[in-house]
Amino acid sequence: MLVTPPLTENRQVTPVLSLEGEDIAYGEFIALEKISLDIFKGEKVALIGRSGAGKTTLLRRLYQLQPDRCAFVHQHYALVPQLSVFHNIYMGQLDRISLLENIRNLVRPSGRRMDEIRPIAAGLGLDDRLMTRTGALSGGQQQRVGIGRALFRGGDILMADEPVSSLDRVQQEGIMALLTDTDKTVVCSLHSIGLARKYFHRIIAVKDRTLAFDLPVGQVSESILADLYG
Repeated sequence: MLVTPPLTENRQVTPVLSLEGEDIAYGEFIALEKISLDIFKGEKVALIGRSGAGKTTLLRRLYQLQPDRCAFVHQHYALVPQLSVFHNIYMGQLDRISLLENIRNLVRPSGRRMDEIRPIAAGLGLDDRLMTRTGALSGGQQQRVGIGRALFRGGDILMADEPVSSLDRVQQEGIMALLTDTDKTVVCSLHSIGLARKYFHRIIAVKDRTLAFDLPVGQVSESILADLYG
């Protein structure tokens, strides 16, 4: 079970992600207004709210603050369906590996890269699909490939946009445990309040183009949730 870290302990260090009174816009349209928050090393933060409230917008803005330190799990997978599971996971480090090696691995995956990626695929239940064309997989399997790509990417901050939306309950539990049982900072948008409460230290809610609340998970009551979703 996760233990919420004392707030005073976290506040003694510099945040890894910080916004101060920021308006987040698309062109001239302001999607979120006056957003202020600090996220600290090792925190597990869930973003919740109704569909369309701005969770993805906030998540993407946080990613822009530290792109070199972040791996990102996309809600709609962002995979290349013609390529294998191996190649889609490998793409997590495409920009960090030489062009020559990338071409070689496209033609014939090296033993070294297979050894790096196989355990990731196995942890996601995809070890028997490593060389299967990704477009032939189910939606839930494709979602796990996207998670595998982010895990292979590495970095000390992991961001995920609805990473278990296409999975059944058992698979959701397994993937959330995998994503949060780490010393990384994790920021994840979720529809499931149950998963947010079980796997995260802190819950930030988005409503009416701003933050409705930002609380330790133990302080998120049913009445607060009713106000958010009512």
